Amino acid sequence: MLLRRIFPHPLLTLTLTVVWLMLVNKFTLGNLFLGVVFGVFIPAVTAPYWPNRPKLGAPLMALEYVVVVLWDIIVANVTVAKIVLFKPERDIHSQWVVVPLELTSPEAITVLAGTVTMTPGTVSATLSSDGGALLVHCLHRDDPDEVCHDIKTRYERRLKEIFP
Repeated sequence: MLLRRIFPHPLLTLTLTVVWLMLVNKFTLGNLFLGVVFGVFIPAVTAPYWPNRPKLGAPLMALEYVVVVLWDIIVANVTVAKIVLFKPERDIHSQWVVVPLELTSPEAITVLAGTVTMTPGTVSATLSSDGGALLVHCLHRDDPDEVCHDIKTRYERRLKEIFP
């Protein structure tokens, strides 16, 4: 019980420590110590605001999700660069796409919206008031249904398993 009080969110503690070390861009014992202090202090102070922590249903699927998103970001960067550098403006077809969501967890919806925004060429603009659809802007797509299908199969399907 004492351990749970000190580390109310152990994964967040680890994440904050690693992010701190990446931000300072220099590994020293002092930086590691400060990262651990942040990693313990911030979750302990914010724990009361997280009464119903989300449970990960498939941790390995989360790892697969990260790999898929990183790959998609790399591919999208190249695609967007080719569009910006070589495609005439009149041939760029920007689209607004409504993506109906099967996700119900606020955390899963937040991760999906963030993923869409991090992938170059797409931005999640808003979530419907009932949380049932996400409005996405695409830099260049001819088929809005393809965008919706890609988001649902590549991201939402995995997120449904990660956040049951």
